[in-house]
Amino acid sequence: MGNVETVTGEKVSIRFDAKLCIHSRGCVLARPDVFVPNVQGEWIHPDAASPEAVAELAHQCPSGAIAYERLDGGPNEQPPKVNLMRIRENGPLAFHGELQIGGQMPATRATLCRCGASNNKPYCDGSHATAGFVATGEVAVKESTALATRNGPVTITPTANGPLRVAGPVEVVTGTGKTVNRVAGAAFCRCGQSANKPYCDGSHARVGFQAPGV
Repeated sequence: MGNVETVTGEKVSIRFDAKLCIHSRGCVLARPDVFVPNVQGEWIHPDAASPEAVAELAHQCPSGAIAYERLDGGPNEQPPKVNLMRIRENGPLAFHGELQIGGQMPATRATLCRCGASNNKPYCDGSHATAGFVATGEVAVKESTALATRNGPVTITPTANGPLRVAGPVEVVTGTGKTVNRVAGAAFCRCGQSANKPYCDGSHARVGFQAPGV
């Protein structure tokens, strides 16, 4: 089975990218009739739910592994009104916005590695769990002012052997949804060693972090 599967139903098409999936299991727990795991053959069933229900499942997928296309004339996913970067407890950075990540296709949702151990950098592959990565999702509030624009394009550039450089308006929020910073540009740690997580403090050079840039 390839990384990307597209299954088209009568009213909606579902696209699943296995390479982006972090196995949050929200899809199979919420609608086990649409996403049926551990079976032989077809496991995605778009016609088992309404297009609105399929859309909601996709919107709840933090990694962007699930996407959809409405075939019934209904609205497809749009970027949010506020670009967010959510800091996952002991886990990745979850972005939601009008995203351009390196040279990849535009995305609305993405979970990017901050433990340094992913085999699918810059994306999270769940390695933080096996690596025993520990980093709070409830960081201290930084003094910041309201952004003039809270949405619009956000460019995320994984630098060679260095941090994630983010250009564009982003509100940094904790795992529980508290806004702790507002930035128009910043460098976020992806080596897992910064003493100022989620921000880069140059530790990647000290520890000899190796990861390709884009």
